[in-house]
Amino acid sequence: MKLFMTFRPLAPVKYALAAIIFVASASAQAQSIVVASTTSTEQSGLFAYLLPEFKKASGLDVKVVALGTGQALDMGRRGDADVLFVHDQAAEEKIVADGFAVKRFPVMYNDFVLIGPAADPAKVKGRDIVQALKKLAVSNANFISRGDKSGTNAAELRFWKLAAMQDNKGSGYQACGCGMGPALNIASSSGAYVLADRGTWLSFKNRGDLTVLVEGDTKLFNQYGVMLVNPARHPHVKAADGQKFVDWVVSAPGQAVIASYKIGGQQLFFPNAGK
Repeated sequence: MKLFMTFRPLAPVKYALAAIIFVASASAQAQSIVVASTTSTEQSGLFAYLLPEFKKASGLDVKVVALGTGQALDMGRRGDADVLFVHDQAAEEKIVADGFAVKRFPVMYNDFVLIGPAADPAKVKGRDIVQALKKLAVSNANFISRGDKSGTNAAELRFWKLAAMQDNKGSGYQACGCGMGPALNIASSSGAYVLADRGTWLSFKNRGDLTVLVEGDTKLFNQYGVMLVNPARHPHVKAADGQKFVDWVVSAPGQAVIASYKIGGQQLFFPNAGK
């Protein structure tokens, strides 16, 4: 007598399992967003402090891609990020006008500072950034520029233009094409001057004999803005989750977290959403 055993095909089970894995993967992916931001917000430690609080409030993870502001905005134009968190207001307003980002919101501010060796061989110490740059150029002092199209680099170039020295910055001028932390490291090791955002300076450890030489000039004001990348241009943008981040950082709870971030008792960023 022959025994016959009947087996049900496994393919439907396999496909069902694959479908479950796909749905679970898509769900996990939907629980995170990409924020293109500046090296200053990353290297100052702000995001390490801010994002755990955002996750508590939203359940969302955030992957930060820290670049110069120009490169971060380019990510937005390509649709490679969901949110932009940067600090070059003119460039931010242009990307909104060009339709690659939705409405820009102010988030917070701090200021730029001119850092240099404590001996200050170019004698720039004071409150006037324009006069300081003129002295640097005339004395051919060593100056490290980020040269990376960042918000800090854009501000520096504006200041050189105001000083009417944009074409004659002195023989000591060097563009490193690097982030704020590396630029400070180069300045520290070579005894050079460098323009920095105060947040990164306060968190910077390898100072050597560098110190703040120029601060307090109203021109050194440094505003940050946040924008959702336009889903009408890039339909794959996680608009709903990205908007949750935008809404949270400009909300009272988000602004309170920004205000509470301090290093050595000093506040690094000052919230000003809605102002």
